[in-house]
Amino acid sequence: MRTTVVLTCFLLAGLAAGCGSSKHSTATTATTTTTSGTTQSPGALQAEAQSAATGDIPDNQAFVVFTDAGAGYAMKYPEGWAQSGGGKQVVIRDKNNIIRVVVRTGALPTAAAVRRELAALPGVKVESPPAPHTLPSGSALKVVYSTESAPNAVTGKRVRLVVDRYYLAHNGKLAIVDLGTPQGVDNVDAYRLMIESFRWR
Repeated sequence: MRTTVVLTCFLLAGLAAGCGSSKHSTATTATTTTTSGTTQSPGALQAEAQSAATGDIPDNQAFVVFTDAGAGYAMKYPEGWAQSGGGKQVVIRDKNNIIRVVVRTGALPTAAAVRRELAALPGVKVESPPAPHTLPSGSALKVVYSTESAPNAVTGKRVRLVVDRYYLAHNGKLAIVDLGTPQGVDNVDAYRLMIESFRWR
């Protein structure tokens, strides 16, 4: 009887240890995935087919300054646009006019690295290859890509989003700024004002 009790105790202890080990392994895997996810390039911007049509940003549009003290930058954006996110990733949008800024550690990438990065993103078409670009805040890299939204549930139509992506670096930090516009909408002047207003702080 005593032998049976001892064996049962050992068996239960072994199972408990096994469960604890499994739990620890799962947590480690999740942490690793999360950590590696934060070091990867942000995915491509996509429009929402259900969103109402977006027009050009008017010439008399008022702009305000968005300051992200934590990420260390400031940039103008159209007054009244909705903000979401925070920390090192912020999205500011009006329907399918979309601004996204992601800040991470790193240096300015090469054009070849950007080409590889975009080639790995599904549904992305490069419209203009990465090339050096000069901004008031310093040297940058610019690439233009496009994506298509999922089809509208009622009409079946898709929205093609054309995105100007800029890479800007300063003191070990890299900002990736995406400025997205539905195809056929002219936001060139407004988006130029925004990206040229970008300042590291």
